[in-house]
Amino acid sequence: MALAAYRHLLRSTRIAFQGDTHLLTASRQEIRSGFRKNANLRLEDPALPGYIAHAEDVAKILVQNVVQGKHEGDNKYKLRIHEQTERGDNDTIKMPDGKKVVIDGKTCMDK
Repeated sequence: MALAAYRHLLRSTRIAFQGDTHLLTASRQEIRSGFRKNANLRLEDPALPGYIAHAEDVAKILVQNVVQGKHEGDNKYKLRIHEQTERGDNDTIKMPDGKKVVIDGKTCMDK
């Protein structure tokens, strides 16, 4: 299970940090050091499942919630959104009964 979690983390960094070799290298070094630090844990250690679950959760967050942005000048950024990027439906910001909400000085209304 630990080996599978390790592989999932490495794959997720490849997806999340594609094209950014500095960040990709740094994240993989951090993964390696974390797994080496806990390499002496035995199968019966009660902390082991928690560490594996944490690694799987981090891999999921990297793939689904990290989006790269590239500055293209004049306050413009190009985002690299891929097929595994989590997309919300904005239900949390919809207001019932036409109520208004003010965000950053702009008034929004539910239509």
